[in-house]
Amino acid sequence: MTSPRSVPPKVAIVGAGSIGRGWATLCVSVGWECRFLDTDTRAADQAVGEIARRARALVALGRAPAETVEAGLRLLRPGRSLLQACGDADWVIESVPEDLHAKQRVFENIGQVARPGAIVTSSSSGLSITEIAAHARDQQCCLVAHPLNPPELIPLVELVPGKFTAPPAVESVREWLRTLGRIPIVLKREVPGNAVGRIAAAVWRECIDLVLSGVMDVDDIDRAVSLGPSLGWAAAGPHLTYHLGAGDGGVKEFLEQLLVPFEAWWGSLAQWTKLEPEQVQALTSQIERAYGANIGSIREARDRRLAAILQALERARKA
Repeated sequence: MTSPRSVPPKVAIVGAGSIGRGWATLCVSVGWECRFLDTDTRAADQAVGEIARRARALVALGRAPAETVEAGLRLLRPGRSLLQACGDADWVIESVPEDLHAKQRVFENIGQVARPGAIVTSSSSGLSITEIAAHARDQQCCLVAHPLNPPELIPLVELVPGKFTAPPAVESVREWLRTLGRIPIVLKREVPGNAVGRIAAAVWRECIDLVLSGVMDVDDIDRAVSLGPSLGWAAAGPHLTYHLGAGDGGVKEFLEQLLVPFEAWWGSLAQWTKLEPEQVQALTSQIERAYGANIGSIREARDRRLAAILQALERARKA
């Protein structure tokens, strides 16, 4: 396996959707050589312009230096075959849609063209890497590296080794991610949805339930989350937030005072596991009514807020 501290890895990205483009944008932002491939040639052709736009947006947001981005864009290459894209790569990033059989085929095919020792990661948000890599040539070099969207802005990346993943593979990816300015966390074992997906699913289910049951409108519940617990969690996370919540008594005193109310709330939370078609339609209608159709400008505003939050957190950590 390539030493992550020696030279920048040659990166290949299989799948040029939003997540694949985000990975490519990250590579461009640090000037790494990067190839990408998509079986949809139209998507691959469109990706070049989109990656350039997103990388230059990082410059405008103060998240990457202009000269490095332009150097990275010159090293960005679309591959016309799996061999051309992945043949000499040190790190192959699979970013195809969240379908187990499709990902298994990609991993199996990558194994036929990648060099020995190349590390192959899946961007899966919740599938088992042990199952994804079941037919891979070298399962020791396979793991999940799941970014959050947009990958070029949100720094957290979940690393999930499988049953046969070798520890050096995890460490190599961890170091590469740190060079990319990411903050990797490692799960000790595989669970459906990884960690972030499970947390998001639990919170979103309750938010959906509050909307569909008529307690709150979509825009107000979004404010309740983003300006309420999420703001505190961005600074400390839930366990530390509650540990600090009761003063010098810490979490022991917090639980003594508030565990009973929390238990009552847990008992009244939504328990459903499926949305019926009419509920999907009602939720879609309310979200579209709240935010309209101008997704591009809303996304730009979201990215500006994310960049500002990250800058503030970074300044606080340095202080």
